[in-house]
Amino acid sequence: MQQQRSIWSVFASVAAVGALVIATIALVRSDGNKGGGAVTAEAGGAPTELTVNASEFKFNPDALNAAPGPVRLDLHNAGAIQHTLALKDTNKTTPLVDPGKMETLDLGSLTAGTYTLICTIPGHEAAGMKATLVVGTSSALANPSNAVNYQSIDDETDKSVKDFLANAAKPLTEGQGAQVMAPKVLPDGTKEFDLTAKVIQWEYAPGKKTEAYSYNGVVPGPTIKVDSGDKLKIVLKNELPESTSIHWHGIVTPNDQDGVPSVTQPPVKPGETYTYQFTAVGPAVGMYHAHQDSQKQVPLGLEGAFLIGEEPLPAGVKVAQEIPMILNDYGTMSFSINGKQFPATTPIVANKNDYILVHFMNEGYQIHPMHMHGFAGKIIATDGNPDPAPTTWDTILVAPGQRISVLVKLDNPGTWLFHCHILNHAESEHGYFGMATAIVVKP
Repeated sequence: MQQQRSIWSVFASVAAVGALVIATIALVRSDGNKGGGAVTAEAGGAPTELTVNASEFKFNPDALNAAPGPVRLDLHNAGAIQHTLALKDTNKTTPLVDPGKMETLDLGSLTAGTYTLICTIPGHEAAGMKATLVVGTSSALANPSNAVNYQSIDDETDKSVKDFLANAAKPLTEGQGAQVMAPKVLPDGTKEFDLTAKVIQWEYAPGKKTEAYSYNGVVPGPTIKVDSGDKLKIVLKNELPESTSIHWHGIVTPNDQDGVPSVTQPPVKPGETYTYQFTAVGPAVGMYHAHQDSQKQVPLGLEGAFLIGEEPLPAGVKVAQEIPMILNDYGTMSFSINGKQFPATTPIVANKNDYILVHFMNEGYQIHPMHMHGFAGKIIATDGNPDPAPTTWDTILVAPGQRISVLVKLDNPGTWLFHCHILNHAESEHGYFGMATAIVVKP
């Protein structure tokens, strides 16, 4: 419990500092605008040049006004992760902009009208990263947010839930990651796992595909589950256009098997094969992921769960389902659970009084407070280390790189929402999206 309180304290402090920084960012242009609300530029023949600040997850200002003619927008990334600025439904966009950097979006010559600006990273527009650009004059600037269309919000939320429940009966998207992989057992008893890193098109939400890096054609990669003491041979074949490696995050290995290029091994170049060999030491709850250009390769999909042995359970408890839940918040799939965004996330379907063991695994850039409606769970292990005195929570903070194992008794029938409680990671005016799923308990 002390660890959870400590993380909450850090999270609150970071959020407070971030809010102060964003609040003090000024838009200083020749017209004297200081940021916030609407920015207006007068006609004068020269191109209209305006500044937009990006943060998590909004643009400041969210309403801009320009004179008809050439328009250029400077995007300053004041956030902690990459963002873009684009004219919606066109190919006019900035490249990915790193935190603290700036890029200019040249929109060319625009005629009078109202345009929508968005961040193109999946999930960011839905989380609130959009702005209105009015070319000419418009009453919209008097009320940039416009009137709330509650019926539209109600309808889209209802549709997202119906789609999700349909997904429980028949998957809405192609491909499913994180499934347990059967090993090849060699004559001496060694368990061999073959992993091929390759580029695929991955459907992360219904009808939405993106280029992804995968292990064996799925995101996340297959779950490796073995017993403590097993001799392991893991063969990596690299079919990517760049070098890679595999690091065994939270797993005890000899130093030369740690999987870090230029530190413990050479990088595995395109077309090469590399073999890792070590003995499984458990119990352990770990992950495996790329450690070459990892800020790109991991968000693109090179990640997976690695489970060794069994975490100690309370006397008399038998687990009906063991569920790795890999969280991400960055890259082409953005806010996702096991490589999918709601409504394509997989529901947890169980019978009344079943026990489930959920291993939260954070491969993202941000802390995620995962909240279960209807239930509280006991944290039985953190980073694979058994907790001798499990504490009970309904909101579990999971820091980047952390693994938290939670035992839940499903004694409350019904369909219960299960989501990240940073609310714009899971809800918008278009309904539920991103890091949301549900627990369905049959009577």
